[in-house]
Amino acid sequence: MSKTFEKLQPYLDKVMALQTARNLFEWDSQTLAPIESTDYTSKVIGILADEYMKCLTCDEVKKLVKKLKEDKEQEELTSNEKAIIHELNKTIEELESIPPQEFREFNEFTSLSNRAWVKAKKENDYSHFAPYLKKVIEFKKKFAKYRAKNNQEPYEVMLKDFEECFGIKDLDSFFDKIKKEIVPLLKEVAKKADTVDKDYNFLKYDIEKQKEFCKFLAGYIGFDFNKGVIAESAHPFTLNLHNHDVRITNRFIENNLESAIFSVIHEGGHAIYEMNIDDSITMTPVGKGTSMGMHESQSRFYENIIGRSEAFWTPIYQKLVDTYPENLRNVSLKQFIKGINKAEPSLIRTEADELSYPLHIIIRYEIERMIFTEDVDIERLPEIWNKKYEEYLGLTPPNYSQGILQDTHWSYGEFGYFPSYAIGSAVAAQLYAKIKEVMPFEEYLREGNLLPIREYLRDNIHKYGATKNTNQILLDVTGEEFNADYYVKYLKEKYEKLYEL
Repeated sequence: MSKTFEKLQPYLDKVMALQTARNLFEWDSQTLAPIESTDYTSKVIGILADEYMKCLTCDEVKKLVKKLKEDKEQEELTSNEKAIIHELNKTIEELESIPPQEFREFNEFTSLSNRAWVKAKKENDYSHFAPYLKKVIEFKKKFAKYRAKNNQEPYEVMLKDFEECFGIKDLDSFFDKIKKEIVPLLKEVAKKADTVDKDYNFLKYDIEKQKEFCKFLAGYIGFDFNKGVIAESAHPFTLNLHNHDVRITNRFIENNLESAIFSVIHEGGHAIYEMNIDDSITMTPVGKGTSMGMHESQSRFYENIIGRSEAFWTPIYQKLVDTYPENLRNVSLKQFIKGINKAEPSLIRTEADELSYPLHIIIRYEIERMIFTEDVDIERLPEIWNKKYEEYLGLTPPNYSQGILQDTHWSYGEFGYFPSYAIGSAVAAQLYAKIKEVMPFEEYLREGNLLPIREYLRDNIHKYGATKNTNQILLDVTGEEFNADYYVKYLKEKYEKLYEL
């Protein structure tokens, strides 16, 4: 470690401590915090955000980072230290462009906004959330304007926050391919949806038994309970303090068996990524997933490519039947596999099948672009949302909770996040094609042996954290950068076989 980097280290430690505290408050606010805590706790979050910003943008830190970017200093740095300086410089540039008071206000306000969303969704009351959403959008528009370079579109700025390798042109091309290749397949598959009987899924399933089985599933796929915990929230999510403290949440619905099962596998995929980040970089600016696109690739890989395969369920399906014998004793493994892969248009993104899922993302992508390129009236957003669902999926949400209020992301100002889910699904398919070349993937699953798969992902993706970007990882692992053709091929092969097309 260079002497200059040594001088920077105490500032890095303080920044990470402040960030960890902010994460801890976010976790608490969505899981255990009492309802009346929000107004007061939000002020604490605002102060922590302010201190975080001051620490990163102080003259001494900027001077040290500038010096560490010099060629002579770079020679003394390790590859991880170089990546830390690169990431740190990006963050400083972003923060310096935003007035400190506005940054603090935004962080304080989104804490309130999220709680307002929880209430609005529970009570099916868009009018309660709309004023909060309007103010969040105003903040994001201002911040994007401050940060834009070379006449960037505001939405482009936001997209780069979650996946730096993809801009509007890349996503337009990707989504055009989905519309061309997958929409016709979905229409053909939907014609046969009635041939798949999954009425069993909507019987009553005791919540406590669901919790017990989901805990088993989490451990089975590799979630380390010595490094992680599971709680409940209105919208399942993953949050890490560092690689030895990774937290996930789940949500349980009495008359929907699949919901909690695939949520815990999805969030478990996120958590395993964070748990496998190398100790040498955890609690540094690169001690995190490299992007939300890559992060979602890991959760979608576990949820869909592993979790919806017959090979995965072969050794454990009987345990599920034994948990609910009265509901599942007459449901064979093959019927169950067809059920968890049943494809047809639906209203809820998190409950959507693998084939129709990208349409939910396209809808959100198009609405977000409208919000940031047009002066859209907040009151019209539910109407716009419903029209998009009718256009793409032939369905109209019967209420706000199943429509525009179904996702938590906008309450936090996370505009630009949704495309990461589709990117992640495609990246997962590209990685799957490679993994099948280097190991007997299905054989391992049938044996109940997920260790070689986890180790491969750890050694090739997870341990690097954010020291490489998505395309660098894909190039190193698969020999090429992002290629959506693997995703199209994967979906076509899977669903043509399932539905005998």
